[in-house]
Amino acid sequence: MIKPRQALHTVFKAAAATAVIGLATASVAHAADAGNGKVLADSHNCAACHGVNLNKPVSPEYPKLAGQHSDYVFWALRQYQMGTGNPHFGRNNAIMQAQVQSLSPSDMKDIAAYIESLDGDLVQKK
Repeated sequence: MIKPRQALHTVFKAAAATAVIGLATASVAHAADAGNGKVLADSHNCAACHGVNLNKPVSPEYPKLAGQHSDYVFWALRQYQMGTGNPHFGRNNAIMQAQVQSLSPSDMKDIAAYIESLDGDLVQKK
């Protein structure tokens, strides 16, 4: 026979597991849209610093973005958004911090998908 306390514990564990699965599903539910990423990159004027097709930076201190892995780009954008408020994860660049403040996580995923879709001069070491 199940005791009331045992039943409550079982219900709590089931509810917690459902919540965790729901959160995990919600975080991956957005499929990145490279077309929207292009619109966002254009509207945020990324080419002003990163150059034509985001592959010819106007200054050597700015990175070439074209062809970069989308996961890397997403987390870089997210780190700029966190800024210096989180010294373990944030990136400190005033221009980029201002550029990304209005972006949602799905916007950043779209921009990252667009950047990854571009042909670039990046070379992977073997």
